[in-house]
Amino acid sequence: MLDVRRLILLREFATRGTIAAAANALHLTGPAISQQLAVLEREAGVALLSKKGRILELTAAGRALVAHADVILADLARAETDLAALRGGTLGTVRIAAFPTAARVLISRLFDPRNAPPGLDFRMQQHEPDQALVALAAREVDLAIAHDYSLMPRDLPVADSTTLLTDPVRLTISTEEFARRGLEAGAPVSLADFSTATWLAPGQDASFHELVKRACGAAGFVLNPIVNASDTEVLTALVAADA
Repeated sequence: MLDVRRLILLREFATRGTIAAAANALHLTGPAISQQLAVLEREAGVALLSKKGRILELTAAGRALVAHADVILADLARAETDLAALRGGTLGTVRIAAFPTAARVLISRLFDPRNAPPGLDFRMQQHEPDQALVALAAREVDLAIAHDYSLMPRDLPVADSTTLLTDPVRLTISTEEFARRGLEAGAPVSLADFSTATWLAPGQDASFHELVKRACGAAGFVLNPIVNASDTEVLTALVAADA
């Protein structure tokens, strides 16, 4: 079995480029590192280092082992963190991926000591839904908060999912446009009635960009916005200014 301590030496050599630099970083001697790397080669059963003139380099096998060492050492670091948390009375760590609105409205409450369940430590990554589900499938997170639309149902690649809430998608128009069209507050409107209006729409990197395109297509017209912006606050500010 490969020795983890020797994997650390190999990775340090790969990072620093020379035995001397690795020895200096780890506060060891060069001969000590060379000896341990030779033992690691015997454990691996394949050459991990080769000499080109006076330069020592990783072989293909050495580079492959360094890549595995990165994963192994990262897993060990996480294990040590989890054990330290358990020793300190924490039951565990919950890793969450969430889109920006969910992060702001829902997840932020978990980080408030008044709301956080006792014994749980939370970590969060901000991702759009597609990226959040990829992270969940790769087990990089334990929980993903995503959204989908009636026009764009999402096929969730997980065994267990729960609907947290349902929120309508609203068309935002300026006060001036509202008055010009003689609309009634709270009354439904047809999207087709706005086919010739000046549109401001989400940018292509926003998760609801495709939704707006499909909704307009279903209403019988092609979306041709004068502004594309992923920040909804930017869009609503421009609408309020009757852009």
